[in-house]
Order: sequence, then structure tokens, then C-alpha cells
Amino acid sequence: MIWVYKYDEEFVWQPGEEILVDVENGEEIPKGYTSVQPQNGLYIAKFDAEKEKWYESATQEYIDGLQADYQPTELDLLRQQHAELVFTLMVKGAV
Repeated sequence: MIWVYKYDEEFVWQPGEEILVDVENGEEIPKGYTSVQPQNGLYIAKFDAEKEKWYESATQEYIDGLQADYQPTELDLLRQQHAELVFTLMVKGAV
């Protein structure tokens, strides 16, 4: 039995639609599925049937839009300052 991975009519991976196929007993991989597992880290995985390989089809603009700009809170800054102060005191032997 092997896992096969579904893609739509535009060859875009459909996460959560994986199924087990018993190829050892003659069961065939259904149309719209492949035994090639999409690699981790792809935002919109698209399958190239000729090369039998997944590739990234998301634009950089799309990917950047998913990345939130992190702004540390006041509490985060205070925690960082506290950690640096404690480290400095430990290095100087005061703690």
C-alpha cells in the first residue's frame, strides 16, 4: 500500500485528499493522483506530470502577503532587556 496525493485539474495539490492505494495487489493509482509526495515548504504546490515533480506556483507577492510583520510588544522588549541585564551581571560575577 502506498499513499497517493491528489491534485486538481490545474495540477494544484489538494491537501487532506491523500488516499492509500494497494498497488501490490493490482490496484491502480486513480486519475488526478500521484505517488510523488509534495515536499514541505511549498505554499501552493503544483505538480509537473512530465517531470513527476512538485514545484512552487505561488508568487513572491502572495508569499510575502502571508508573512506578518512582527513588531515586538513592550513586554517583549522588557523581557529582552531583562535577559541582557541578567547575562551581563552573571558575566561580571555579580549574580
